[in-house]
Amino acid sequence: MDTSTAAPAAPAPAATPAFPLKLTARAVEQVKAVQKQQGFEGYYLSIRVAPAGCSGFGYDLNLVKDISANDVVGEQDGIRLVTDALSQQYLAGTEVDYVVGTTAAGFKFENPNAKSTCGCGTSFST
Repeated sequence: MDTSTAAPAAPAPAATPAFPLKLTARAVEQVKAVQKQQGFEGYYLSIRVAPAGCSGFGYDLNLVKDISANDVVGEQDGIRLVTDALSQQYLAGTEVDYVVGTTAAGFKFENPNAKSTCGCGTSFST
């Protein structure tokens, strides 16, 4: 009979919640191109919801080097993603695409939480 006492098992790490949104292949390609062109490889793509526009909320995209301890982080196809806890609830289930039209190009958000959007498409309400 073995009377030695085994060290207690270390607790399992807490499961990381899934990042609230997904990028399409075109969006991934565009983010990587901008990171390379601007010298921001390895930076986080920060996607947040902020008060804006005529409908109440808008999307804020930036490439950032540093994040805060309370930020929600994820990764997709080599792109490090970050948002804050408040934005996370508004972004849940959102898909971000990069579209090129005849007059403009930019990121397009398909957000299932948006109950309405403004006429120019830059803001939304929940």
